[in-house]
This record gives sequence, C-alpha cells and structure tokens, in this order.
Amino acid sequence: MNQLNVAVLFGGCSSEYGVSLESAFCVIDGMDKEKFNPVLIGISEKGDWFLFEGDTIKIKNNTWWDPSECTPAAFSPNRDAKKLSVFRFGRTEDILIDAVFPVLHGKNGEDGTVQGMTVLSGIPLAGCGVLSSALCMDKDRAHRIACTAGVSVPKSVVLKNREDIAKNSSDIRQLGFPLFVKPVKAGSSLGITRVETMDALYVAVLLAFQYDDRVILEEAIDGFEVGCALLGNTELTVGEVDEIEISGAFFDFSEKYTRKTSTIHVPARISKGKTEEIKETAKRLYDALDCRGFARVDLFLTPSGKIIFNEINTIPGFTPHSRYPNMMKAAGLSFQSLITCIIELAVME
Repeated sequence: MNQLNVAVLFGGCSSEYGVSLESAFCVIDGMDKEKFNPVLIGISEKGDWFLFEGDTIKIKNNTWWDPSECTPAAFSPNRDAKKLSVFRFGRTEDILIDAVFPVLHGKNGEDGTVQGMTVLSGIPLAGCGVLSSALCMDKDRAHRIACTAGVSVPKSVVLKNREDIAKNSSDIRQLGFPLFVKPVKAGSSLGITRVETMDALYVAVLLAFQYDDRVILEEAIDGFEVGCALLGNTELTVGEVDEIEISGAFFDFSEKYTRKTSTIHVPARISKGKTEEIKETAKRLYDALDCRGFARVDLFLTPSGKIIFNEINTIPGFTPHSRYPNMMKAAGLSFQSLITCIIELAVME
C-alpha cells in the first residue's frame, strides 16, 4: 500500500503556539511511517505558512523557522486538486495531500478557522469539523448546547466589556465567591483566574480580555475534574476516565504542562458505575456538539456524585504527559495506533 501524504499543521498565530510545537513533534515522531508520509507545515506566530523540510527536533525546540528550510506554501482552494502549493524560486511546486492533521491549539487552529479552510480545499480533515470546533471553543455556547442535551453546567455570567461588571453586579454576586474568570474562547487555562472577592474581580476580568473579546464568569464547582477521551465518527472508542488531583487553586497553564504539584490518575479513583455514567455523558456531549474524529470531554464530579460539564477540547494535547493519549493508552490503544486511527477516520469518510 502506498504511503498517504498527511499534512501536519503546527505552530500557529495563537497564544498556544508553544504547546502546538511539542504536540506536533510527538505526533510526527509517533506516526507510522510505513503508512504515512508527514508533510510538515509550520505556521509562524504572525500567521505565515511554510513547508518545513528540516529536522523535526527543530519543531520541538522552536528553531524550525530557518529560511533555508522553510518555503512559503498554501493549500489550493481548488477542491479537485487536493494539493499543497509550494512557492519556490519563482515557480510553484505541488504536493498532493491525502489528509490534513491540524495539531494546533487555541485560536486560529482549534476554533473552526483552519477547519473551514481545509473543507474548502476538499482535503480530508482529521478531527472535528468547522461547526463543532467553533462551538466547543466558545465556552458560553457550548454550555448552552450541553443544557439542551440534559447535562448540567456551571452557573455563569458573560461580559462583553469591562463596564459590564457594574451592570451585572447583582448576577455576579449570585454566583458566589470564589468564582472563575475565563476568556470565552481560549485554551490551556490561559487568562483564567480564580477570584475570591468582588474587589479582585476587575483585574481578573482585564486579564481575561487580553485573550478574547468576551469573558465568562463561572461559579466554582465543589468537586474535582474528570475527563473522557473519545475517538470515532459514528462508532466510538472510549478511553479510560481520568481524574485530576490538584493541590493548588486550579489546574492552570503551569500545572497542565509541568505537573509540579498535581497528579493525573488513570483510571479515575471512582466507582465502576460512576465511570460508566461519565462515559455516557461524554458521548452525549460529543454528539450534541457535532464532534467527530477525536476529542476530550472535561467534566466536574461533585461530592454528591453529580456530573457537570466543563468543556470539550477538539484538539487536546498530544505531548508525552497529555491526558488524551494516556486515557486511550489505558484503554489499550498505543500512541502510534491512536494516530493511525485518527488519520484513517478522516480518509475513510
């Protein structure tokens, strides 16, 4: 069988650029090279696109942007072409692409933008499509849809500008303290603050507005976070449920990528019955938010056993310490097999 050319997108015009580099390196390194030929497409922090032809370790350490190894490139908008156009020495070279695997996090990569461009190009897309990517990135709208699916969500207030704090002060106080201030559309816990008092709210809101033009204030849920990894389009493979044990205020950016004081338990230290309930809830949310390919569903489990929706990550981390591949590994799926399944789900559609 001939190798499939898989365009792996990394980097990106996003605050999560660095996280993407490490995830992409691991995906490329873990890909079955007998089946797939990775075509490496680096996106700079300014948003410029390049075909990268250097050593993949340069992706991990962020030295990939050497001009001698990078050539401007773009997907052809011609749906029948299914190709990457590379602009080299005043002429155009074409590389046929069988699938696009965006290993991008946050805005301009996980929010439906790159997914839309890929759909227009006619190239099969690995992972969630335009609608689900956009919805899952938007915490407010994702929560609204979760409610219609019969899943509980945290109480919240959405702010469109700083002046909305005063306008919504009564509703904010009803959320109670502590509460969480979050950008509506951002990942990796960037811009998130746990706020203990009304006096500390303004600074936290200012920080969140640095990452998005809307900010959501959420009640703090008494309990701990659990996650469920899902793989598939119609028939789903479900990973083992994991549990985040933290010693700090919350699972922030530093803890997600260093684990200095937190521990991830796979499987979660909960009953078999509650594990199955979490898996069924995750599948319901995956369907309600139109997910396909793969995603990680994050939930809260309260002391009384209530399951509350947090968010869905449509391109979860793929680093060695990332939750999604470890949940799948605990369910019996190796990292290489996971990457193979994700790509094959795209090309079989």
